[in-house]
Amino acid sequence: MQDPISDFLTRIRNAGLAQHAEVLMPHSKMKESIAQILKDEGYISSVSVEGAAGTPVKQLKLSLKYQGRRNVIVGLKQVSTPGLRRYVCSTEIPRVLGGLGVAILSTPKGILSDSQARREKVGGELVCYVW
Repeated sequence: MQDPISDFLTRIRNAGLAQHAEVLMPHSKMKESIAQILKDEGYISSVSVEGAAGTPVKQLKLSLKYQGRRNVIVGLKQVSTPGLRRYVCSTEIPRVLGGLGVAILSTPKGILSDSQARREKVGGELVCYVW
């Protein structure tokens, strides 16, 4: 797989369009951190890692959130790609839909949402937008 973050976002988008309650994907620490931010921001219900601690194959299980029959996640957009990385400083972090969405950054302090990065005055790689 060339771009695991793109695959992660596409699986969430497709599961939401198909109105699945849960989505499974291969586990990585970065995907787990992004999923935890989505949970903290209220876009998904729960995040869990399935598979024994000693086994090499772990799965990341996300429970999607719906309002009636409509998915809470309206849009997902990957910003930084393997071919073109996009970095921003703490003063240049964009506001997604005027503050209604969230930008996710990979910083020296870990994976942070845009509001956390502004609060800690740290910039980094702009991974994706969620609204």
